[in-house]
Amino acid sequence: MIEELSVKFDERFDEILTYLEFLEGVESVVRSGVPRLGGEDGPVVTTKQQKILYSSVYLQLYNLVEATITSCLDAVSKAAMTRAQWAPGDLRTEMRREWVKHVARTNVEMGADKRLEEAIVLCDHLVSALPVKPFDIDKGGGGNWDDEAIYKIATRIGCDLQVSRQSSRGVKRKIRNDLGAMALIVYLRNKLAHGSLSFAECGQDDSVQELRTLANDVGSYLKEVVAAFINYIKEHQYLRPERRPTPTAANG
Repeated sequence: MIEELSVKFDERFDEILTYLEFLEGVESVVRSGVPRLGGEDGPVVTTKQQKILYSSVYLQLYNLVEATITSCLDAVSKAAMTRAQWAPGDLRTEMRREWVKHVARTNVEMGADKRLEEAIVLCDHLVSALPVKPFDIDKGGGGNWDDEAIYKIATRIGCDLQVSRQSSRGVKRKIRNDLGAMALIVYLRNKLAHGSLSFAECGQDDSVQELRTLANDVGSYLKEVVAAFINYIKEHQYLRPERRPTPTAANG
């Protein structure tokens, strides 16, 4: 099941690469001096249309980032927890905090009586020695998933997120407004989403080659993030070290 993380990521990333191939075709037509699609009778490709198409890459890349981290966290909280009957005390401290947060709904504003009800649910679970069921990890970060946010949430659940120096440099290399790849994608995505930047303005300084470099840098980084989460699950790192199955037991 966890291997599906890589498959799903590759499928989504391939969609972006396919779109970039289309943009390369558009750019080639424009450079030829005959900015029409499909021959002399085809529709004219304007510069404004071209820039609007370019800006969509930022939305697609942000969608890839958020979908990837969401899939990774869902795999930790669901796929991992359905493999065995783990007790709350089996979980490593970081994951136990996430479980308590979910069961007791500590991150939800509520009145004193409702808060007491949620605390009793947690207490009953512990008194009855019930196993931990799959639960949702509070993702937060809505609209702001850059490499720093991904590192923070990985650390929050005890996942040792180690990426290669090359991938780290790729997403931190300053591109525009003193922002690295991931931070720039978040910045432009939010500007577009809130209407403070038009699509034509967003793509006005880009070329397909620059967008492809950006996509490859983000793709390489996210691929290593996925690998780290897969390793986290496979090695049962969501459990306390003394409760993790031996490799033989885990494979049996």
